[in-house]
Amino acid sequence: MTVIDSTPVKVPPVDACVSAGTAHPRPDGQDRYTISEVAEVTGLSAPTLRWYEQIGLMPHVERSHTGQRLFNNRDLDWLAFVSKLRLTGMPIADMVRFAELVLRGKATYDERREILEQTRREVLARIAGLQDTLTVLDAKIDFYAGARRAPERA
Repeated sequence: MTVIDSTPVKVPPVDACVSAGTAHPRPDGQDRYTISEVAEVTGLSAPTLRWYEQIGLMPHVERSHTGQRLFNNRDLDWLAFVSKLRLTGMPIADMVRFAELVLRGKATYDERREILEQTRREVLARIAGLQDTLTVLDAKIDFYAGARRAPERA
């Protein structure tokens, strides 16, 4: 059995859509990005960014007077957070729910925290499972490495 320290890391409070020390391509106030620029910075495709907006995962994207999407540094921070949530395996529906809660403000902090705590528990369980799998793989690798060195018996 693998034991994992699951003590939460203590960090200063930071809202999900606020920069956590990430450098941005442009300073605040000059941070207007086209969808192609955001795609390049984030690695997400333009269709994915449009879909995120359509399903409510990015409901606050500004538009120019011609209707062109204009993203800002806060949007980049949000997309970085969403990318982390995707890595956890969180379903898109839960991410959309989280985004809705963010829009509703501070009154939803407890509910948001519970969503994140549940996701954390699931990630820790997957890590433990992967750690056990790694132990089995290491044992098999050692076995086969030793079997190759051992002389064959006739």
